[in-house]
Amino acid sequence: MDGSLDLVGEPFAVIESDPGVFTTLIQKLGVSGLEVIELYGIEPCDTDHLNPYGLIFCYLCDSNPDPADPLSAEVELEDTDARPIWFANQLSNDACASLAILNVLLNCNNVELGPDLEEFAADTHEMSSVMRGLAFSNRASIREAQNSLARPADIRGALHALASSALDSAKTKAKATSSPPAKRRKTSAAASSSRTKRKAASARADEKLDAYHYIGYVPARGRVWELNGLRAAGPLDVGPIDSDADAGSRAGWMDVVRPALQRRMQTVLQSGAEHIQYNLLAIVDDPYTRASDVLEMLKRERAALERRLGEAFPDGWADKVDPTLLASAPSAFSTALRPDGRRPGRVYAPDFGARKMERDMTVLDMPVRRLAPAWDACVRAALEAKVAVEEEIEKSCRAQADHVRRTFDYEPFIKEFITSLEHEGLLDAALKNETAPGPPAKPAAKTKRK
Repeated sequence: MDGSLDLVGEPFAVIESDPGVFTTLIQKLGVSGLEVIELYGIEPCDTDHLNPYGLIFCYLCDSNPDPADPLSAEVELEDTDARPIWFANQLSNDACASLAILNVLLNCNNVELGPDLEEFAADTHEMSSVMRGLAFSNRASIREAQNSLARPADIRGALHALASSALDSAKTKAKATSSPPAKRRKTSAAASSSRTKRKAASARADEKLDAYHYIGYVPARGRVWELNGLRAAGPLDVGPIDSDADAGSRAGWMDVVRPALQRRMQTVLQSGAEHIQYNLLAIVDDPYTRASDVLEMLKRERAALERRLGEAFPDGWADKVDPTLLASAPSAFSTALRPDGRRPGRVYAPDFGARKMERDMTVLDMPVRRLAPAWDACVRAALEAKVAVEEEIEKSCRAQADHVRRTFDYEPFIKEFITSLEHEGLLDAALKNETAPGPPAKPAAKTKRK
């Protein structure tokens, strides 16, 4: 969008609490090396192997929630220990998804935020939580990233809600400044109309709109924090992490946050809903980058081993290795994104070069009799690593296909299709066929055998 035409305060659209949507969102914000996954349990066996950077808890709440949160009402004063924690209040409707992610990511260590978020974090470092929320709401790049993942109908709904709110506010101001109308005697028709309007207004007031809210949990500065954008008092201290762990470490923090999550889940379940109305997302290291680095390391190890084998066996070393693995080697190191199995590809880990140097030294010091078995083991490991990489590529392709289906605007086609049916005189017949029972099935025609 042209910056000169961008309207400050444009609404945020609702997005789905889907891990693929959130992964794409953090990528659009410029963050690399992370993925969002859904957790189906919070027991140690479900989370210890993930070592998450933070959690996003999504739950169903009332459209006009009670400001007195039973889980955080005991601490309404500002916590002085929370001042170094980056936290922003939510000031825009339907912005809690992006806000929860930023509240978590801007408190994480060893995360590549990208130039845009690094600039935003630096600009808002000295601001209060309310001013950070205002800066967040007015950040066009964040708003565009979230709205690009919303359905077109949700974007139109957000614009309609903003327009309705503006009209209602204008009507309220006009009514407050205008002089009171002259009293008139009510007729029976006017009284009936007035009662109808009151009943309609009462019915709208009694309607309960489903609204979902996002809360972040993150370990920072030796403690675990609950980051709820609607909490005016700021971050809520969940508890300290093990004192033996480093202040910036993520080890052991799930044991601290687990009771708080269980209380949240129990509160949602006690709301009387017939089905589970919450889900839990975890921000973890991107498994593709990890699997890709493993395959790239094996690719370089293979090259080092083949150089040593060529020096040790000038007449050829193909008969020294497993023939089955020798036939599989050309495809074992290639993937859909990198079809050339011998060409080194991109690496992601910052310590990849140091580990490669250590592995090269190991290959140089390796006895000749161990070169062929080491080559066989390298190809076997590459076959396993390739499967992991291809699975991540396939998962990304499915997520991209879902994104296209979700964000494509089908409304113009549907309008044009219905208009064409009307112009051709087929719309009435199509509507009648929808409600009328279908014709009986015709029996299959019999053919005579010659």
